[in-house]
Amino acid sequence: MDLAVDIIKHGNSRQPERFEREKLHNSIVSACLAVRSPIGQAELIANNVCEAVIDWLQQRPEVTGQDIRTVTTRHLKNYHPDAAYLYEQHHMII
Repeated sequence: MDLAVDIIKHGNSRQPERFEREKLHNSIVSACLAVRSPIGQAELIANNVCEAVIDWLQQRPEVTGQDIRTVTTRHLKNYHPDAAYLYEQHHMII
């Protein structure tokens, strides 16, 4: 389920994108797998974190990419602190 929420990219240099649950889910799974979580655990964590982020987004017509990263990291820390750190730092690592 995608919400009618626009994601404003860093620097406002690009057009806003619609929130895509699948894109968020895949990035969380990737972070979990990168710290050697089993695939089933990574999928479960990603589902739980996505639901929390979607709840947060419900009343927001637009947010920044950094807002999404911050809220996702906060919830991911509850399930897997190492994956949360990697997720949070991803843009600095690449």
